[in-house]
Amino acid sequence: MRVWLNGRFVQRDEATISVFDAGLQHGIGLFETMLGIGPRVFRVDAHLQRLVESARLLRLSDSLRAEPLAEVVERVAAEADLPRSRVRLTITGGDLNLLQSQRQAPVDPTILIVAQPATEYPESFFERGVRVSIADGRLNPLDPDAGHKTLNYWPRLRALQQAAGSGAAEALWFSVSNHLMSGSVSNIFLVKDGTLLTPIARGEEAQGALSAPVLPGITRAFIIEAAPQMDIGTGRQMLDIDALLSADEVFLTNSSWGVLPVVGVEAEAIADAVPGPITRNLRAAWLEATSG
Repeated sequence: MRVWLNGRFVQRDEATISVFDAGLQHGIGLFETMLGIGPRVFRVDAHLQRLVESARLLRLSDSLRAEPLAEVVERVAAEADLPRSRVRLTITGGDLNLLQSQRQAPVDPTILIVAQPATEYPESFFERGVRVSIADGRLNPLDPDAGHKTLNYWPRLRALQQAAGSGAAEALWFSVSNHLMSGSVSNIFLVKDGTLLTPIARGEEAQGALSAPVLPGITRAFIIEAAPQMDIGTGRQMLDIDALLSADEVFLTNSSWGVLPVVGVEAEAIADAVPGPITRNLRAAWLEATSG
């Protein structure tokens, strides 16, 4: 297996980075997880534009460009030669010892791209739906890193582990004001009276409002675009626990599973505890769009 590291393909066992890499030493970095379909990557431009924007806003790098990165990402997907792959691009602050370095010149970022077989989920997840739990932590709109896909995923992964321990497939995160935000690795949608509702994401806030600590997901954007074509209304708004538990349907989105129905939140059922028709139709639209 070969991976792309800092401008060239290398064998997996030969891929090395400095012990002073900022990602290893200080968790400084961003990543994107994308769906490869043969040699192509679904919505690769949107993924990499989001990455470039985050790198600029968080002052990681001003030198990244989405178009050449997209070309390399698809070269890695083609090299893997898989029908469906999980393509991950990781960028860190590079070889920089912040405690000792006196250098003022910019440091080249470390860029790693890996393509592996796509994660396979049980078909029962989509036919019968899943149950989710609620994370103990809270997202903070005053956190400048919130709403970006940074390497600091430990709290989310810990919440996922706790969810799995209780038989749940995902952990939902609320804000410090107790508004629904997202899953640990997903965006969330509610269906109420035939309308699709989702929390406000970073970049969608009203003028003068606090920054939303919600990642503007790529699959989320696809669903928001697809819904009107199916005569489904959409809305972005603040949602609370009552809105969640009283929803007619709930589903989660990300680049790996696409659209995942939710039929229960901890001990509470969502409606009749079966995937609803709007969820099924939107999942069918995503499957068609990613069929190759």
